[in-house]
Amino acid sequence: MVAPPKDLTFAALLKQIERMAKSTTKIVVEKKAPAKKAASKPKAAPTLNIEKVSEDILAKLKALNIEHQLQADIEWCLGSYRYDQNPTGLLEAAAKSVDAFKQELTKKTKGVTAAMVKNIEKVLG
Repeated sequence: MVAPPKDLTFAALLKQIERMAKSTTKIVVEKKAPAKKAASKPKAAPTLNIEKVSEDILAKLKALNIEHQLQADIEWCLGSYRYDQNPTGLLEAAAKSVDAFKQELTKKTKGVTAAMVKNIEKVLG
């Protein structure tokens, strides 16, 4: 404990202690200004991932009941990709599926859309 200065009277010392007690018991909550929002960036198109697109291709081929060999290739390539993360086989199978879907698109097959073909081509680069 610190000794009080000698020139202070008891009354002055008591007032000083009261002021210190009041100042330490006051809880000051600073109000922060609301954070400014950064200029929003334009939302980019969701990233298409080759695994997801290949699963969609496989589901569509099965629904249309076409290209059975391509279906088997995609299933095998999906398993391989999940094991070693090498997309080479999936990319080749997706390229073959684009040709198949374009043929179905010219036949106006229900369920095959130009947007779907564009998405596959976008993933292929």
